[in-house]
Amino acid sequence: MKLDFPVEQMVKQRHSVRTYQQTNPISEADKEKLMTYAKALSNPFGVPVSFHLLETKDSNAKKLGTYGVIKGTKAYIGATVPAGALSLEAVGYDFEKLILYATNLGIGTCWLAGTFDRNAFASAIGVKKDEQFPAISPIGYAAEKKSLTESLFRKTLKSNQRKNWSELFFKDSFHTPLTEADAGEYASPLELLRLAPSATNKQPWRIVLSNGVYHFYGQIDSSKTAEHPETIERVDVGIGASHFHLAALEKGLSGRFEKLSDVTIASPKELRYLFSWIPERK
Repeated sequence: MKLDFPVEQMVKQRHSVRTYQQTNPISEADKEKLMTYAKALSNPFGVPVSFHLLETKDSNAKKLGTYGVIKGTKAYIGATVPAGALSLEAVGYDFEKLILYATNLGIGTCWLAGTFDRNAFASAIGVKKDEQFPAISPIGYAAEKKSLTESLFRKTLKSNQRKNWSELFFKDSFHTPLTEADAGEYASPLELLRLAPSATNKQPWRIVLSNGVYHFYGQIDSSKTAEHPETIERVDVGIGASHFHLAALEKGLSGRFEKLSDVTIASPKELRYLFSWIPERK
């Protein structure tokens, strides 16, 4: 897979932008670059993800809203995917790659999974009955000064904080933390996974290294939303997998993602096994 931007640099540079330059809307050229890139995206789960450009000035999108969370832009990109196994993880993977590409272009973005009028956006996109519509992102150029709402969001969510390695990564069982020394050449991909964004900064991914294979688990909280009980966490795991995979490729590490049927690691009840990364043996 060809890398279109410096992965580690963009992961560390990316941040959520909620306040945009209202007098300098995103250019047609940049919108075209984003949508051209989005249409060419693919993911290692083999799930087709579709991206849609929406602008609130359009007569069919007058009621689109983000409950005051986003200021200064009228342009958004939304993602839809056919319902199925690893479909939501695929959205997270592809959408995060698009967001990192946007960061490289100097375009601001912000993952939105709960703080937008889902029904209005879904109607404007024309989401089909068998499709899932888990997330959108505004696009534009970051304003120099954040809005009060954005400042409060960042403070409340502790946006710059991340869990320690010992809380996220494990060796052979969930009782033994994985150290950077244990991870060896995969220390960098795991670190960039640790830095991935997630809803309410929850970081719902857990990784267990066993017999040289990295098993990905999701901390699924089905009580968060009755309409989309598993959307947010599974998308978040896909975002983390995107960071992990792109960082591995940048380091020249080959392998594949696969959902295995023989993973027998005992896990806490709130964790669900999702898929594994199987490194290519040298």
